[in-house]
Amino acid sequence: MVIFLSVMLANILLLDFFNTLGLPTSTTISIVFGILGAAVAVAMMKVKAADPGIDNIGNYINIENSVLIIIGIFLSIVIAFNVGFIVQWSVRLVFSFNQGTTLKYWGGIWGGFAITAILYFLLIKGAKGSTLISPEALNYIQNNTAIILLFSFTGWTIIFQMLITFTRINVLKITVLVGTFALAMAFAGNDLVNFIGVPLAGFESFKSFSASGNSDPGAYMMESLSEPVNTPIFFLVIAGIIMVLTLGLSKKAKAVTATTIDLSRQSEGSERFDSSSLARFIVRVTIELSKGLRKISPDGLIKFVKSRFQADIDFANKEYKLAFDLVRASVNLVVASILIAIGTSLKLPLSTTYVTFMVAMGTSLADGAWGRDSAVYRISGVLTVVGGWFFTAFIAFLASFLIAVLIFFGKMPVIIALITLSGYILLRTHAFHKEKSEIKNTTNSKMISASYQVLISVDNEVRNSIIDASEILNQTYTFFLKEKHKKLKLLRKECKILTKNIKHIREEIPNTLKKFEESDLESGHHYVQVVTYMLEMCNSLTHIVQPAFNHLDYNHATDKEQSGSLLEFNANVNTFFVSLIDMLKNRQYHQFDDIVLHRDKLINLINEILYNRVKIIKKTQKGVKVSVTYVEMLSETKNLLLNVVQLVKADVKLQGFLPAEVNPEEISTQ
Repeated sequence: MVIFLSVMLANILLLDFFNTLGLPTSTTISIVFGILGAAVAVAMMKVKAADPGIDNIGNYINIENSVLIIIGIFLSIVIAFNVGFIVQWSVRLVFSFNQGTTLKYWGGIWGGFAITAILYFLLIKGAKGSTLISPEALNYIQNNTAIILLFSFTGWTIIFQMLITFTRINVLKITVLVGTFALAMAFAGNDLVNFIGVPLAGFESFKSFSASGNSDPGAYMMESLSEPVNTPIFFLVIAGIIMVLTLGLSKKAKAVTATTIDLSRQSEGSERFDSSSLARFIVRVTIELSKGLRKISPDGLIKFVKSRFQADIDFANKEYKLAFDLVRASVNLVVASILIAIGTSLKLPLSTTYVTFMVAMGTSLADGAWGRDSAVYRISGVLTVVGGWFFTAFIAFLASFLIAVLIFFGKMPVIIALITLSGYILLRTHAFHKEKSEIKNTTNSKMISASYQVLISVDNEVRNSIIDASEILNQTYTFFLKEKHKKLKLLRKECKILTKNIKHIREEIPNTLKKFEESDLESGHHYVQVVTYMLEMCNSLTHIVQPAFNHLDYNHATDKEQSGSLLEFNANVNTFFVSLIDMLKNRQYHQFDDIVLHRDKLINLINEILYNRVKIIKKTQKGVKVSVTYVEMLSETKNLLLNVVQLVKADVKLQGFLPAEVNPEEISTQ
């Protein structure tokens, strides 16, 4: 009971943590390693109580099966990726991206094969362990498997071909629908066990101990758990309803799904993950291997394959926004469900999450979704998710181990405290995810349609980014001179968020420019300039905040001799931004020349401060570290001022393209 309760508490928090981050993780891994960690803890406590030595702890833990599970799950990841890649490449070679022509020739055969394969692995192979099929029916299925499959393939192929020939029904949609149900059944055979296995084992333990009449739980041997357990249908129904409601209502579940879709989508755009050194290395090696294969491959073969994988997207079609087409969707569902069904029927340890995820990654690679401009980000995302597997295993083991020890010694008071703490953490993560989702929705709401609305939106973004940058700049100098290390750490975080938001806008430039008409191309050019200057402003701000933070983080001393002049300079900069923001809010662009003069005065003041700094160094021969920091901060402040003025200048030009009848203030309030 201690083991089972520890596993439940640890895994509730662990899985909720991954869901909050929107990262797929494996329930199989978390459950297995949670049980292993809790079992090791309880075994150590029991063995130590009976015998001072714990050298024979291995006799109580099934280490061999644990290692096999680890190897099995790792191999399932590799196999799923490669099978997904091979099948998708072959299917795409047949269908190409021009489905209008190829579907009428191959759609029936592919649909018949897909449904027949699903029928075999889910119904025929899965019927062996089902309690819902009678022994007579099971015996008939096993003796006539070949005939059933032949009739299934022939029948479904004919039906699909007739639908293609005489109707406008897209048979790929039927295949995707059937594949969705198949994958759901495959998941249910694995994940439903993970969901109710541990609490059901705890319930069976309680019933077994209660029926025995034994008064000493510590001396009671749980031999009953070594026998097969028939799960009550009532438990399965309740658990299934909870899973369905969670999938339909949980925003965290949708965020996890969004991660997989983002990493496998055909189109480019804003990438969630940053590039990593390992990802860049993998891409470079792959490019070199690709060049080598092209040299030894016939030109005709290369030209043919390239024509089949030419993904020309028609942006006039409303379906271009989909992450990928129905061909890849059907392959994802069919291959993943078949692999999971094979593993489950053979009682092999695998993770349904990672099999499905890696199949999707393999098909996206085969489909050319990972281009030169997106591959490093997509691979970094895959490595992050797969790396989470090792993290899940380690944390599940350690957390279950610690919780089991606490419960073993603390008993009921500790159990109540842990349950209360778990509830509090779940509420906090829910609030955090809700806030994060609201911020994302606010960002997405800025994606507007008409070109004039884009101009108004970017004008508001310019104004808000300048306000944020001015506040961060002012506080950076203030907190730096007052040596407020923690405050600067928070400012650095705010600066990163601001930069990330502007980068997101820059990555959406291609999609935004599509909203401009042919006659608006000149305004589109100025829009690109505005976004570029915004990003340059943020980069300069980063190079001001970071040296200030590093200086205090390394515990270097500041120079009081020049602090007065820097404070005065900071006040002048603040006055400059107040005037600038006031001009933008009131749209009094005739004051722009005064803003330029004020900027030039500030640049002259920066040069004067730097000159005095050189005199101080020459005079005292001290303060080298702080001098370098001052030079970095002031030089980047000069660049920031230059970029801000250029940004405002470009924005003023951009607003000049607004139609006379458009009221900017009215639209911005809407």
